[in-house]
Amino acid sequence: MVVVDAQAQIVFMSDRDWNDWQWEIYVMDTDGDNQRNLTNTPGDDEYPSWSPDGKQIVFTADRSGKDWNRQIYVMDADGSNQRNLSDNDFDDWDPAWSPDGKRIAFASQRNAPTEIYVMNADGSKPKNLTNLRLPDYGPSWSPDGRHIAFYSWRDGNMEVYVMDADGGNPKNLTNNARSDTNPSWSPDGKRIAFESWRDRNGEIYVMDADGSNPRNLTNHPFKDWEPSWSPDGRRIVFVSDREVDGNPEIYVMDADGGNPKNLTSHPEDDLAPAWFGPAFSVAPAGKTLTLWGQVKQADR
Repeated sequence: MVVVDAQAQIVFMSDRDWNDWQWEIYVMDTDGDNQRNLTNTPGDDEYPSWSPDGKQIVFTADRSGKDWNRQIYVMDADGSNQRNLSDNDFDDWDPAWSPDGKRIAFASQRNAPTEIYVMNADGSKPKNLTNLRLPDYGPSWSPDGRHIAFYSWRDGNMEVYVMDADGGNPKNLTNNARSDTNPSWSPDGKRIAFESWRDRNGEIYVMDADGSNPRNLTNHPFKDWEPSWSPDGRRIVFVSDREVDGNPEIYVMDADGGNPKNLTSHPEDDLAPAWFGPAFSVAPAGKTLTLWGQVKQADR
């Protein structure tokens, strides 16, 4: 049995076990040590998010054998007791646990196109929050649980939005001609990190929670994406393909963009990091796995 001390863990997804090029959920210490596979099952396991108490991990699993039928699963933090929460005939993915532990937001195609849904933590009472008939992705809860950030096509390109936790009062925060995706709230609720292509290259940006004062943290010629804050707000974990072999790795940097460090250093792909913090444990939104996942599946 894997023993997991969630107080000092980053959960992520990787295809390093060559299980027919399938994704598995891994966990590691915050310095990159003790990397281990939690799921180790046939089918893709992706997009992990910690429960606020660190006892469980919610994730996406594709185990039905049907096309476009990913489901929301939950497991204990050691990988045991895996079970299907959403259990329907449509595609559900990208879960994010609410800070109070009572709800899980996720993306779903059950009312196509993709919409943001929320359900109780046991999978009951799913509810469509966006319901605009335009694609919405990547929910990320504010630390107080009152708002959900997400990204949407509704203005003709990908923009970061925020709405009330019941779906009310949606507001465009980024308003930029280039794509902005993958929002992640800082633990104090004052800032949102996100991925932007406004410099014609994927970079990690941060802005104030009202959308003001956007600034580039990475400013690197290679692509950087999928930010997630440390529980003390002093560091950000993210994905980058800046290594010589060009495959995605999990990096960490200071919250101002300084001191980037590769945590995984593995020849296979590592994605979707989520840093556990008892007051703030939701996963980064969006997870640009869309790109890497499609490449992997196309190569199968």
